[in-house]
Amino acid sequence: MTLTPFQSLLDALIPAADGFEAVLPDDWLQGRTAYGGLSAALCFEAAQRHVGDLPPLRSAQFAFIGPSSGRLSIVPTVLRRGKSTVFIGVDLFGEAGLAVRGLLCFGANRASSLNLENVPPPEMRAPDQCSTYFQLPTAPAFTRHFESRVVAGAQPKSSAKDAHILVWLRHQDHTAPTTMASLLALGDGLPPAAMPLFDDVPISVSTMTWSIDLLVDAIKSESGWWLIETRGETAKDGYSAQNMTIWDEDGVAVATMKQTVALFG
Repeated sequence: MTLTPFQSLLDALIPAADGFEAVLPDDWLQGRTAYGGLSAALCFEAAQRHVGDLPPLRSAQFAFIGPSSGRLSIVPTVLRRGKSTVFIGVDLFGEAGLAVRGLLCFGANRASSLNLENVPPPEMRAPDQCSTYFQLPTAPAFTRHFESRVVAGAQPKSSAKDAHILVWLRHQDHTAPTTMASLLALGDGLPPAAMPLFDDVPISVSTMTWSIDLLVDAIKSESGWWLIETRGETAKDGYSAQNMTIWDEDGVAVATMKQTVALFG
């Protein structure tokens, strides 16, 4: 399968009457639809191009309502622009209708007497000391775009006892710039934390909501590696809830996240 570089995917966004349009290549799909991280990245990219000159992204919430498939239409709307913050709503439509609704909050720095950082990194090994996590060809198509190195946790459907995964991820395309869009695409790259708990039986999953809080003004990575942790809180009645964190290569926490995932099977 020929891999479409992530930046080429963003460059293929074309202006339309209400926003932007895109057609996703098969190598970026999860089954027949875009996975949540890619949908979120496209929403962010559309918002950034629509407004321009935005302060740093501080938080974002995404509801994944339907499949992001076929020709996509992405419509960003400025909800409010204040002295230091900008709220932008983004609707992403697939051929079957509304697929994603996003709310993005951008905010400029303000003077403050507080300087609290309380998201310490876990004990970790360097990527070159770890084995590959994604076991191709059983992994979804989009994972071929990522290099993966597992620090802790088990493979999906391995009857594991702990709903916890800790993996280094980076884009296969090392020439791609380090941007918020590229980080969002990575941030949802791991399977749900509940997946390793299952036996080897047919199972499908679908992210329902994703909430992200950014902890730094700007992201940077010399190597392109990001340490991503997902830890399950509950998994019952066909749904799971999980907390997630991203650290950079220096152990600086850049984002905390939370997801609700539907489990079928």
